[in-house]
Amino acid sequence: MTDIIRHIIGYAAGILVFILLIPYGLIKLSLKDPIMQIDFPDHILIRILISVPFFMTGLIFAIWSNISLFNIGKGGPADGFNIAISPRTKKLVTEGPYKYSRNPMVFGAFCIYLSIGLFMLSVTCLMILIVFLFPGVYYLRNTEEKRLLKDFGSEYIEYRKKVPMIFPLRCRK
Repeated sequence: MTDIIRHIIGYAAGILVFILLIPYGLIKLSLKDPIMQIDFPDHILIRILISVPFFMTGLIFAIWSNISLFNIGKGGPADGFNIAISPRTKKLVTEGPYKYSRNPMVFGAFCIYLSIGLFMLSVTCLMILIVFLFPGVYYLRNTEEKRLLKDFGSEYIEYRKKVPMIFPLRCRK
């Protein structure tokens, strides 16, 4: 299978899961929120003003990180449970969004999903995001970071010391 075909399959799988299925599920869940919806005046303009900055931040990070992986790392993002769908990066990417977060796609997806929960005023959606964040961090630490350490060694160790895992906020020491 050529690299181009693997890239296409990887991006198609990513789009299907992270851009279509998960947002669809969050919206469906939010429409029939089993817990409750946030009690907030139903002014759609206010909901848009609150949710759009999160959505745009997420979209920018998601697209920017994919472009950086492709152009700088010469690989793709579709790698899960040690199965590479798209070609793995040949170079450790530490530029672009990767200088702010080691996982800018995860940060981008989180922001987009957060914007859905905020727009839909769904407590359940927001709780699900927080609950799934913990297994996501566990997965990143125990699968992706181990692979990156194996592939890039001390270069990755130094990068990991400087850049936060998901959220591009660094506490000053």
